[in-house]
Amino acid sequence: MAIPVVDPPRYDEQLDAKRARLVETFAPFAPPALEVYPSPPSHYRQRCEFRLWHEGDDLFYAMFEVDPDEPGKKRVVRLDDYPVAGRRINELMPQLLDAVRDRPILRRKLFQVEFLTTLSGEALVTLIYHRQLDEAWDDAARELEQALDIMIIGRARKQRRVLTRDHVWECLEVDGRRLHYQQVENSFTQPNAEICRAMLAWARDVTAGSQQRDLVELYCGNANFTVALAGNFRRVLATEISRTSVASARENLDANAIDNVTVGRMSAEEFTQALKGEKGGRRVEAWALGEHDFSTVLVDPPRAGLDEASCRQLSEYERIVYISCNPDTLAQNLETLTQTHDVTRFALFDQFPWTHHCECGVLLERRA
Repeated sequence: MAIPVVDPPRYDEQLDAKRARLVETFAPFAPPALEVYPSPPSHYRQRCEFRLWHEGDDLFYAMFEVDPDEPGKKRVVRLDDYPVAGRRINELMPQLLDAVRDRPILRRKLFQVEFLTTLSGEALVTLIYHRQLDEAWDDAARELEQALDIMIIGRARKQRRVLTRDHVWECLEVDGRRLHYQQVENSFTQPNAEICRAMLAWARDVTAGSQQRDLVELYCGNANFTVALAGNFRRVLATEISRTSVASARENLDANAIDNVTVGRMSAEEFTQALKGEKGGRRVEAWALGEHDFSTVLVDPPRAGLDEASCRQLSEYERIVYISCNPDTLAQNLETLTQTHDVTRFALFDQFPWTHHCECGVLLERRA
C-alpha cells in the first residue's frame, strides 16, 4: 500500500482522472451525467491508525509501504505529521508523543496508536500494547486524558480498558438538520466526514417523494444512512450482521428521536430468504413483513459487492439506491441490475483523495 502524497494544488487533476475513469467504465450502462462531490484536498480523515516506532530514545509514528528497491518487502516511513488526517489528529500527534516519551508506564511496549475524532474536535485515542495493562497504567492514562482533553482506551492481548467511554459523538448538518451519530472505537465509520455529509444529502435527494411507502436497507452499519433517510419514508426496515453496529444503530436512532425504523440483526442473504418466505422465526415474525410496502431498497455492501442471488432480489424493487466503495464490483452487479432497471442518477464521492479508490452512488429505477 502506498502512502498518499497530498498535493492540494493538484487536487482537481486527480479528481478529473477519477471522473474520466468512471465515465469510461460505466458508459455501457448509459448513465446520466456524473455528479461529482469533491473532498477537502487535505486534512479530511477523522480516523487514522499508526504504528509507533521505537528507535533508541527516539519515538515516532510510522506506516509501511512497498520498498521500490526491493519489491515484496516493506519499508518503514516516518510520519511527523500526516496531511491526510484531520487537523485535530495532526494537533494531537506530537502532543501525545511528548507526553509518553519519558513516561515508561505509558511508553513501554506501546506499538500502535489509533485516533478517532469528530468535526467538533472530540477525540478518542486507543493505545495498543505488547504487554498487560494494570491500575498504574490506568492512573497515568487518566492524567494524560486530562492533559490533552481526550478519551483513552488501552488495548493488549485479551484486554480492553475503557477509561471514559468507547465512542465519540459526531454531528453532521444535512439539509438544514443536525444529525447525531455515535461512532464506536474499532467499528466501521465513514472516515471522511465532509464527504459523508455529501453522500447523505445525495441519498435524501434521490429518495424524495416516498413518504407513503417503505424503505428496506441492507448493510445498515451504525444507521449512517438510516438516520438521514428515515424522514423520506413511512417506515424503514434496516438489517446488519454486526452486533456492535446494530447496538450503535439503535443508539443513533434514539439520539435523533426517530421512531419509524426497525433494525434487525441478520445477514443480507438471510434477509433475502426471509422476504421470499424461506426463513421464519420470532425475529422475522416481529418484523411483519407483509404489512410493509417497500418501494425502495438501499444497499451499501462491502468491497466484494453483491452475489447473483442478492442482485436478483434487488431487481424486485422499484428503486435501488446502491452505494459502492468498489466501482469494479458495482459494474459487475449493474450487468444484472440493468436488465430490469435504468441508471437515473450517478455520483462520484471522493472519499479517499490521492488514492485510486472511488466511492459511487447509483440510483436505478425499474423500467415500465
